[in-house]
Amino acid sequence: MNKPVSGWTRWLPWGITLLLVVWVLASLRPARETSDFHLRDFGQLPVLLNGRIQPMDSVARNSLLLIRGKQSVALEDNKTLAATPWLIELMAKPEDADQRKIFRIDNIELKGLLKLGEDEKHFSFNEIKNNWEEVEKQAKRVDKIEAQIRTPYEKGVAKLNFSIGLYFRLKNSLRPENASDFQLELESFQAQIKPGLAALQKSQAKEEYNEDDLQKVITFFRRYETLSKTGYPLVVPPANAGLSRDDWRTVGASLMESMRSDSIQPAVHHYAAMLTAYGKNDAPAFNKSLASYQSWLTQNQFTAAISKGSRESFFNHYQPFIKSIALYLIAFLLGCASWFGLAPWVNRAAFKILALAWLVHTSGLLFRMILEGRPPVTNLYSSAIFVGWGSVILGLFLERLYKDGIGTVVAGFVGFITLVIAHNLSLDGDTMQMLVAVLDTNFWLATHVVVVTLGYAATYLAGFLAIVYVVRGVFTRGLTPAISKSLSRMVYGIVCFATLFSFVGTVLGGIWADQSWGRFWGWDPKENGALMIVIWMATILHARWGGLIRERGLMVMAIFGNIVTSFSWFGVNMLGVGLHNYGFMDQAFKWLMIFDATQLLLLGLGLLPLRYWKSFASTTKAPAPTP
Repeated sequence: MNKPVSGWTRWLPWGITLLLVVWVLASLRPARETSDFHLRDFGQLPVLLNGRIQPMDSVARNSLLLIRGKQSVALEDNKTLAATPWLIELMAKPEDADQRKIFRIDNIELKGLLKLGEDEKHFSFNEIKNNWEEVEKQAKRVDKIEAQIRTPYEKGVAKLNFSIGLYFRLKNSLRPENASDFQLELESFQAQIKPGLAALQKSQAKEEYNEDDLQKVITFFRRYETLSKTGYPLVVPPANAGLSRDDWRTVGASLMESMRSDSIQPAVHHYAAMLTAYGKNDAPAFNKSLASYQSWLTQNQFTAAISKGSRESFFNHYQPFIKSIALYLIAFLLGCASWFGLAPWVNRAAFKILALAWLVHTSGLLFRMILEGRPPVTNLYSSAIFVGWGSVILGLFLERLYKDGIGTVVAGFVGFITLVIAHNLSLDGDTMQMLVAVLDTNFWLATHVVVVTLGYAATYLAGFLAIVYVVRGVFTRGLTPAISKSLSRMVYGIVCFATLFSFVGTVLGGIWADQSWGRFWGWDPKENGALMIVIWMATILHARWGGLIRERGLMVMAIFGNIVTSFSWFGVNMLGVGLHNYGFMDQAFKWLMIFDATQLLLLGLGLLPLRYWKSFASTTKAPAPTP
């Protein structure tokens, strides 16, 4: 129990927490413009990509994540270039962007193929382009090899080829990269459409026609046909917001349609004016063209799209999960420090910071739900976020109940680890993509997926509480009989919770499968994984109720539950078989094996004879827990 305190130590936890609150609130302020160009507003412009409306800022950030692994570009003198400024530079000043070191290459063999320095990790397009053809040649060979059996070199080739392709598509999304003045080019194209098409019709009718007019329109056709195939985001909206999302177009596709309608979409003119002004470093002209396009969007009832772009751009700037990672780590470290006999205020500060981290975590979770219009769990990324969230709220409850720092430490650690996992999953790009058909139902996402994910959260929390028991028992003298019984009650209660939610979530999944695929159960790997968790949790409870295990046995089985859950959550997704193909992945296998190995090591420590446990080696008075 915490000792009563007075004086300044009573307010110190609140003071530390308040400083961190100020740090979080500071990020709610809109990002400042770093130049005369209104790039923040440009980053909020709505586009259509991956089946959803999103801001240009998200396109820039997710593209950089795919290419570089980070959302900014490193410059000289420890400075960075944010995602949106980098994207518009790539589109309007490709000759400058080609000098930025944004391509990450780690494989030494691949560096040798490209004749690059072995000591560097990041390279510019100019350093790679001379050997791009060789990369494409190797990539065609690698494409024929299954992803699961590719060598590190082959994986590096595939990733680099994809990154270069994405870079090229972004560069040619709003204009051809070799267009020095796209605005002037569009004026010439507009003037040439009618005479060019007239010459084409006469040539087809074998009548006399103007060859020069025909050749000019053919040149434009070929130029914009290539642009229509390479454009990445769909940036040209339909005539009004009442039309379907299928009517959004790339700049190239819109210009191809202009040859039939003899009218260039206003959005194309606005983007051309913005890029031309940016290329000429004319900030007033750029800002004027941007404001004109925003007015056009408003006049044509794209208010919802504008609002969506603005909210998501704010969310990108806020970065609640990154902030939660830092706060969880601080809470975890302070909680651990409190176990070494430091002042009681340390544990209270840790609990308050953990609560703050959970609030920030919750705000990010709710914000994503509002942006997606979906329940909290829609893919592996969001499941990692939700597992952490559920674990932390259970840990807060335990700490509030027992006030011994254990709930704070375990919740802080699980929250930190799960958000780190989520961050690494976000490196695959857009985390809010449209759902595949089988998942496109809010009812089942809000029932089966959420309930079974809460089961994951509970099993992990039980497992990490058991790790605290083993580590404190083997390596310290701090596993007193009182703490041992408290941990036992915690783990038992959480295992009961995990069993209930895992079972109910699995049954709900079967009902969903019956409606989606016409059968309740098909022994799909993902279904088997969920069943494994239910069986293992039930085994723990039966062993406990039957007297086969006591405190130490309960802890050892809970630790093994971490292995079962990690395989069921991630491992089955690496098999590449089954109907749950929306969750397949071919990475993180090494980390999964490392995690399982650490759990086996901890399990082995838990099975050591008690004479090797520091908490029981030197005393016979304390009642030793029995397996």
